[in-house]
Amino acid sequence: MVAKLRTLACSAVLLALVLALARTFTGGGTLGRPGPLHGWYLADGLLFGAALLLALLGRGLPERAVRALVLLGGVAVAATGLLAPPRTSDDAYRYAWDGQVQAAGISPYAYTPVDPALAHLRAQAPALFPPHAANAPCVGWDLHHAAQICTHINRPTVHTIYPPVAEFWFLLLRLLGGTVQVAQLLGALLAIGVTAVLLRMLRVRRAPAAWAGLWAWCPGVAIWSVNDAHVDTLGVLLALLGLAVAASGRRPGVAGALLGAATAVKLIPAVVIPGALARRRGRLRLTAATVSTFAVAYLPYVLASGVGVIGFLPGYLQEEGYDQGGRFALLALLPVPQARLGLLAAAVLAGVSLAVVLHGDPLRPWRGALTVTGAALLLATPSYPWYSLLLLALAALEGRWEWLGVPVAGLVTYLYEGDVQRPAYLAALGLVLAGLAWRSRSAAFGLRRAARPAPRPSAHPRPSADPGPSADAARAADAASSASVPGSTRAG
Repeated sequence: MVAKLRTLACSAVLLALVLALARTFTGGGTLGRPGPLHGWYLADGLLFGAALLLALLGRGLPERAVRALVLLGGVAVAATGLLAPPRTSDDAYRYAWDGQVQAAGISPYAYTPVDPALAHLRAQAPALFPPHAANAPCVGWDLHHAAQICTHINRPTVHTIYPPVAEFWFLLLRLLGGTVQVAQLLGALLAIGVTAVLLRMLRVRRAPAAWAGLWAWCPGVAIWSVNDAHVDTLGVLLALLGLAVAASGRRPGVAGALLGAATAVKLIPAVVIPGALARRRGRLRLTAATVSTFAVAYLPYVLASGVGVIGFLPGYLQEEGYDQGGRFALLALLPVPQARLGLLAAAVLAGVSLAVVLHGDPLRPWRGALTVTGAALLLATPSYPWYSLLLLALAALEGRWEWLGVPVAGLVTYLYEGDVQRPAYLAALGLVLAGLAWRSRSAAFGLRRAARPAPRPSAHPRPSADPGPSADAARAADAASSASVPGSTRAG
């Protein structure tokens, strides 16, 4: 009876979350007029937290019920992002343009959107280049004026920045219609696909399925993956699949190919590779497959555009202040010259990655991947919250709620800019440290309570000359067992 009441309560909160998100997207708030978004973002976050708590606290909800709630709730949350055009990012317009350019047989790295050589393509895309009189204003948060051209594409005077697998995705977008609405629909399908993969991976681990709700019900997924249609979600899906295959230890080449493809979506998923390399067996094949997949994806574009495939990446790093160290808000607190903060960040990240490779859990590569991803975001302190989508998925898989502060810090920085970046990321770092401290105390308390006499040794032990496979099996059984115990350190 109690379980049914809690299931009904969680369902009611999820319904309220869906209604609040619907209002978030249809209430008139945009990046250019963010006022209406503030209150709704707060309401969305509170309802999301309440739903997650109801699903996880105590003994949690029945697994069959919670799997249905996570999947159906995730579908409903994602669907809200389809109710309006993009509200806080205009990146999807660049996706549509790159797809159109490729469909015309032209490399997306060859020309900028306002290049005279592409005038015939611009004339075929009034949705991206709205008709504009010479002296008429080009006004709107998602409108940009360059070379006497008005367009929804941001940075229209620079080349595309997206890696090749993302460009393949944009070509698919063009073949399916090439509109922003299609991009949003594809984003929703990707978000739901990530939810399904998380549910499957958690079930294999015998971990609570409710943790998948950390991704599926997160308002940020509806905002960044669906409404804004960021291609990052494709990288998240491929990275999760790669980690799942790596955990099995059976097909390192397939795992490497998936991780290489994920990295060729938007480079950020490269931070999960150290977690997959924690397994010594097959490490060389995984590395070779990752590098070769990444290289092969770039090959046709390199043949067409040469070094132009680098695109706007150097300009982006300069624009964001990474080249001179101005973006590293937390590292700037250290007595280190600003110009050297980039080198310091790279050294710290390399050290964390090496530690994960050498000491990570090969049966749970997502744990090391979460560590490296979280460290990278706290070092880089980006102002784009959708960079944390990968972190959200990994935190859901590992059951680490304390990492939720990082995407919130990115969102606050994105909306308010100015001087909020450092305090926002300091708060996120504090939440991570508090979560780790609480988890350590809980684990120690749980171990003391659960302490039992050691089992008596068998009178006729059977020695094993080759402990490798059996040791792996024992570790897998231990991981599955501990993941199913509430409060277990392995269950996160």
